[in-house]
Amino acid sequence: MKPSNSVVRTAVFASFVFLAGSAAFGQSNVCSATARGALRSCQAGARSHYLLALAKCTNESDGSACRKQAQSHLKDAFDQCNAQLSARQQICQFLGGKGWDPEINRANFSTNIDNPYFPLKPGTTYEYQAHTADGLITNFVRVTHKTKVILGVTCIEVHDTVFLNGQKTEDTLDWYAQDQEGNVWYFGEDSEDLTNGRVSSLQGSWTAGVHGAESGIIMEAHPKVGDAYRQELLLNQAEDFARVLSLDKSIKVPFGSFDNCLETTESSGVEPGAVEFKFYAPEVGVVFDNDVSGKERDSLVKVITE
Repeated sequence: MKPSNSVVRTAVFASFVFLAGSAAFGQSNVCSATARGALRSCQAGARSHYLLALAKCTNESDGSACRKQAQSHLKDAFDQCNAQLSARQQICQFLGGKGWDPEINRANFSTNIDNPYFPLKPGTTYEYQAHTADGLITNFVRVTHKTKVILGVTCIEVHDTVFLNGQKTEDTLDWYAQDQEGNVWYFGEDSEDLTNGRVSSLQGSWTAGVHGAESGIIMEAHPKVGDAYRQELLLNQAEDFARVLSLDKSIKVPFGSFDNCLETTESSGVEPGAVEFKFYAPEVGVVFDNDVSGKERDSLVKVITE
């Protein structure tokens, strides 16, 4: 499925261009070519780890068992590589094979983010909760008064923290800006996963313009059912993708009941099988997030304004 006209118009009136079909991209399916290149890289990495494991096995008393385990790990790694290829190719089908290389003009952006489905007013804090098998997850999303300049664009900084039974497990800074048409763009994140109070992973962190990372759209100005777009792109690190499913959903959460909600589904080429369904209420933003793969259902319970 091809991106909607509202996204394509942005190339003319606002901030980015699809380069598929240009001299730089030719007539090939750029998206699929990228997916195949990522597959080769993934397989090469798996082979490298396998060869290193075999080298270590030479020092083991039971070399045969060690080599058998190394072969099992290699198979698992190749299975994951192939699963990622399938996930990326599925995304490519929705994007019509196009590449994603936004041309960012800082003059076309503003920190005044008033998109009705994704308003970001500094001083606002959204509180979400989810009851899971591991306990109560509480998520605070605070729109700060801070900004960060990325690719020459001044972005609003959003501080996102997650707690499991009162213990912090995630601490993230996200950066957004809105173009002249009203599309809200995602310019990066600094993400920390914590275990027992210590940072255990920075997986998912990226900044547009650094190491080939590209900004993406977090919310269209005029979404239509069937629209498909990348929310971020740093190959093998940040590959979130969204599709618009509905514009007239009704939903009830602890914070209230809402009609005419926008429903999207999100997936990622890095995490095959990871699927989320999000509901955005007009003039509020995200009110419900159903993470099907993780069996987590986050509902909006409170909005605090300064």
